[in-house]
Amino acid sequence: MYPDPKISQITRTEGLPRFPRSVALHLNTYQDKMSFLAFCIFLTSALTIVSSQFIPPYTEECRSGMYPPQGPTFKGAVTWYTVDLDLPPNKRWAALMSEKKDDIVNMIKVIKDLATAFVPSGKLIDFVDKFLPLVVDTLPYPFNEELKGIASSSGVPLGEVALFNLFYEVFTVCTSVVAEDADGNLIHGRNLDFGLFMGWDIKNKSWMITDKLKPLVVNVDFRRNNHTIFKSTTFAGYVGMLTGMRPHSFSLTVNERFSLNGGYIGIIEWLLNHRDAMWMGFLTRSVLENATSYKEASSLLSQTKLLAPVYFILGGNQTGQGCIITRARMENLKPLELNSKQGRWYLLQTNYDHWKKPLFLDDRRTPGMKCMNQTLQSNISRKTLYDVLSTKPVLNKLTTYTTLMEVSTGKLESFIRDCPNPCMPW
Repeated sequence: MYPDPKISQITRTEGLPRFPRSVALHLNTYQDKMSFLAFCIFLTSALTIVSSQFIPPYTEECRSGMYPPQGPTFKGAVTWYTVDLDLPPNKRWAALMSEKKDDIVNMIKVIKDLATAFVPSGKLIDFVDKFLPLVVDTLPYPFNEELKGIASSSGVPLGEVALFNLFYEVFTVCTSVVAEDADGNLIHGRNLDFGLFMGWDIKNKSWMITDKLKPLVVNVDFRRNNHTIFKSTTFAGYVGMLTGMRPHSFSLTVNERFSLNGGYIGIIEWLLNHRDAMWMGFLTRSVLENATSYKEASSLLSQTKLLAPVYFILGGNQTGQGCIITRARMENLKPLELNSKQGRWYLLQTNYDHWKKPLFLDDRRTPGMKCMNQTLQSNISRKTLYDVLSTKPVLNKLTTYTTLMEVSTGKLESFIRDCPNPCMPW
């Protein structure tokens, strides 16, 4: 078993920091003074968040009795749709998009408003509308054709549909857990957190992008020859996969990995015609669609060259089949596997390498592991894993949905989430 983490207590810092007089003397213009004030507010906020992260009510005792989902953290079950893989790629998403096009338009509007706030001239949006459609033509089949079909069905310009899809390569912040119960059955769960630093709504104390994403969360049954190939929880309009399961074979979730050699570099290389790497979302979609075993999925996720670093959390259908695949763009770093004999009956991954301490501003690992250790292997189930994923700050203001998967039964269920105030922003 993992050692029971000790949650440190951090003393709250009161007031604004005092700066030397020499700094203040250089604040000659109004803009200088406002920038300095903004810095002070940010620094104070950061210190307050660090102070609060391990102090109630921003954290709490491990939750219990949360399943079946109910109460203020539960905003509804996710609706199921079917995507027929036998259809031409540009027709596959038409039925779903006809229902969700207004929600996508609302989501894109928020993105455009945020972009305009950074570049008031409107040139950034012009760039998206004129240049990104050209990028779509460089993407691999069938994903390029699916994006064109989504744009046609929704009425959203192709460049903006492409932007919506590229966001998930670089902005996903999550918690994933794969666990083995006392009978050797694998259970896989995740919180999908998205929208960090993308428009904080001061009035509602929430992230604008996160709020607009929740109506877009859908469960999809991907079928071929009228037979389920894989299931996924995703966002309408996104053709890659962040959460999915091939029934009776394996389950898969994706967490962002922060790295200097990150997704931006890979995207720039792609734009410069260096296209020997795979888009993360397209790889996971291909693995779920085509791999037929845990071993094959693990091999593909470990060895394929990627545009962006990432964590793949993979679960199987036999004892010991669970791993964290920590990917640099070119290699697999320090893979970690389940091993109940060594006490490692679960693996919990947030957005930091498992062999390093998490960032002090964002430690979801410590409270998550504390709750898993309190649960015990003898009691782990979809029900108790939902309790862990419902405990602050594992549940936070960025959390859009929680998914629970059980490969042996083919069960996938997802729920829209909310974290009522007071709650950590991330």
